[in-house]
Formats: sequence, C-alpha cells, structure tokens
Amino acid sequence: MSGMSSQGEQTVRKRRVFYIPGYDPIHPRRYRELYRSEGAAQAAITGYELALSPKQTKGGPYGWHVQGVVGKATADADFEVLVWSDIVKDSMEQGIGATYVQLARTAWIYITSGALGRLMKLRKGPVIAALYPVVFLIVQLLLAVAFAIFVNWALEQLTTPYLGGFGTVLALLGGLGAGYALLLWFKAKDNKLFAYYLMHDYAYSAQSKGANPPELEARMAAFADTIAQALTGDFDEVLVVGHSSGAHLGVSILADLLRAARVPENGPKLSFLTLGQVVPMVSFLPEAWRLRADLAYLSARDEITWTDVTAPGDGCAFALCDPVAVSGVAPKSKRWPLVVSAAFSQNLSANRWKELRWKFFRLHFQYLCAFDTPGDYDYFQITAGPVTLAERYAGRKASGSRIEAPVNKYTSIAP
Repeated sequence: MSGMSSQGEQTVRKRRVFYIPGYDPIHPRRYRELYRSEGAAQAAITGYELALSPKQTKGGPYGWHVQGVVGKATADADFEVLVWSDIVKDSMEQGIGATYVQLARTAWIYITSGALGRLMKLRKGPVIAALYPVVFLIVQLLLAVAFAIFVNWALEQLTTPYLGGFGTVLALLGGLGAGYALLLWFKAKDNKLFAYYLMHDYAYSAQSKGANPPELEARMAAFADTIAQALTGDFDEVLVVGHSSGAHLGVSILADLLRAARVPENGPKLSFLTLGQVVPMVSFLPEAWRLRADLAYLSARDEITWTDVTAPGDGCAFALCDPVAVSGVAPKSKRWPLVVSAAFSQNLSANRWKELRWKFFRLHFQYLCAFDTPGDYDYFQITAGPVTLAERYAGRKASGSRIEAPVNKYTSIAP
C-alpha cells in the first residue's frame, strides 16, 4: 500500500475542506459526484476505504461528509464547495454579438499590454488554449458570412427574375437569416466545442485588466468568513483547495485572513493546495495589483503550508510555473509554494494516458480524479486521510524542472 499509512502516526482525525472551483457554471453537486466515483476508484486501486455521506452541518455552502480509513487510522472530513457558479452563469449570459465584442476587447487587452507575448515564454499550452476560442469564434463567423453570401446569391437567382428589386431584398434578408442561424447552431453546440465558454472565462478576468469584479470580491469576503469560522472549530486541519482559476481566488482569500489576524495561533493547521493553476493569466495583466500583492504576502507566511500541483500533461495549466516567482513578486523571505508535478504520464497507465492525452478539458480535471498507477499525489488521501498536507510532503523537494524566471512585465503591487 502506498500513501499515508507509511508516513508516520495519525495527526488528523477531523478536517474541514473548502474547495474553490474554477470558472464553472455547473452546480457544485457535480464535484460531489466526481469525488464519490473517482474516490471509490482510487480507494480500490490503492487499498484504503472512503465513505461519503450527506453534509452534517446545516446551512452554509454546499457540501458533503467523507470518512477515510487508511490502515488502522480513521479520519473524518467535512467538505464545502465555495460556490460562485451563479456569478459565472450570469457572466456567460451574453448574446452572440456581445461575445464577439468580448473577443475583440479581450484580445486587445492581452496583446497591447504585452501579457500575451510574456505568457508564451512560460508555457505555450495554456496560451494556445486561450487563443482557441478566439480562432474558433472567428472561424465560425467567417463560415456564417460565407454561408450568408451563398444563400443570398442562391435566393437572388431564384427570386429576382420574377420579383425584381423585391426579390433582391428577400434574398438579402434570407442570406442574413441563414448566416445568423448558423451562428446560433454553433452556439447551441458549445457544450462540445467550448468556444463561447472559454471566451467568457478569459473575458471575465480581462474585463477589469486583472482586478476582481465587485460581485466576486463580495463572494470572496463571504468565503473568508466561512473559513475563519472553521479555523476556530475543533479541527486538526483546515484545507483550502483551489482548482484552475479557483487557485488565485484562494490566494487572495487566505491573504485577507492572515492580514486581518483571523488565523488563530493555536487553531487547526491551515493548508492550501492549488491544482492546475492559471495564475499568470491574471497576474500578468496591468491592474492585477491585488493578486500580485497577495501572492507576495502569502508566499512568505509561516502560518500556512502551500503546495502547488500541476502536470506538464495538462495543456490548460501553467505547469510547474511557480506562480509567485514568474509573476515577478517573490520576496527574499519567500517560502511557498512547494511546486510539484502530478506527473500524468507516469501516474496513469500507458493505456489510460493514451486514452486521455488529447482530451484537454478532461485532463484539466485529472487532479480531482483517480490515477491507476499512483505516485505521491493522491487527492483523496490529501483531503480525507489521517495526515496533514505538510506531513504528506515533508522532505519532498520541489520539481527540478519548475520555472521560476520572473517573466511578468507588471510587478507593482499597488496602483
């Protein structure tokens, strides 16, 4: 058996886990079901037990309870998903025209600020992922224009000999209608194409050049209150997990808690796990002062343990890029994060890796899923097992292939 049973005595019997999802409009029950199915698979592979049950506390964010049994050690974890899917859903309710305006504005911000070119120096994968919706939406528009021209020409051949100028008008309207209908069809298929979804995602961060929109700041403050309350409870560890863009939200939330002295000295261990982070997409924007200040501040605190897990196989994340260092804000006293690799190509069997390798969106969620040949990264043991995040990675060296070069043009932490 690999994992925690070999890592010393049990230090966690009760844990609170706060999961911060990325830009996702889907109800958080999705994460409960993912945890249930993938956790059962990982437990069977690795040789421990996981049992999910309904949330035990009333009110507050959406959540569930899980009990992990590893060897002779039993640990209980109360999960809560810090929900912002409603904000995401609202931001995605854009018409076709508004989405193309978003496209132009977002591309303009990333190109003229120099952020795009500097991001390319880090990892090409996430930049290609960012360019995908731009290119795909432009292709859709060109196809719609071509279709409109063709339909207009065809209708004109059919109608003008009989209707004259009126036929020309009908043909024009028919062509415009056909082109728009094709755009509507593309939008309806976006659950498979992800062009609109990704465009709204990048536009949401870019709309204020890296600053958090007011509605998101309000939600983050509420998240901080919930975590602060847990830090006064009878828990051995409070673990905050941020996935994708949820990682940079977690950075700011925890920085706020520490600055406000809301982390008790004798309280639960405070741990922070970032997965598949895309921090540079925001921190490289000119007005991301808050995020850059929070990265610098959090990286030097000894009240927390921060482990950043990415994988080169995840084309949507800035794999093995130290989010503090590459953002150009690493202080001399920097301690965090510990940058390690989930090593998809090693911790998935050859057949499973071959099956998933080109499913980019699915791979971005692999951190939350089972590995059939697991190494030292195990999401379910980290969140439901009997040792803290710090103990699990005690003595673990940071990835030798991590990127720490300060590439960001914008390094100011205040306006």
